Amino acid sequence: MLPFRLLETAIHVESVRAARDWYARVFRIQPLNPDHDDRLCAMNLPGAQVLLIFKRGGSTQTFTFPGGKIPPHDSQGTTHLAFAIAESDLAPWRAHLASLNIAIESEMRWDRGGTSLYFRDLDGHLLELVTPGVWPTY
Repeated sequence: MLPFRLLETAIHVESVRAARDWYARVFRIQPLNPDHDDRLCAMNLPGAQVLLIFKRGGSTQTFTFPGGKIPPHDSQGTTHLAFAIAESDLAPWRAHLASLNIAIESEMRWDRGGTSLYFRDLDGHLLELVTPGVWPTY
């Protein structure tokens, strides 16, 4: 018995609205909950995946709903997220980031043939765009 994919990935930010707008502009993704509040916004990623954007410190209490409870959680500092892209999309992504004045912090060419572009979001989280050839599974 094994999980078959990662459904949700969460980051914690200072401003949910600012992060929502930034991720929508950079990745061209939309909120799943357009009526989100200042504590949480769920962003729709291709492949039935969800990026959860939480207000830092906003989920440190248990949330009770008619169907059950969500335990408290939070994180401090910065984290790392990698987004898979096609090799043919590498140049368009470079141009897109440049058009948004987002600096590429680093570029890595991996032994297996993949390429990674690294840059930061508004809260300093390290984001990676990665082409096939990085891992034996990708």
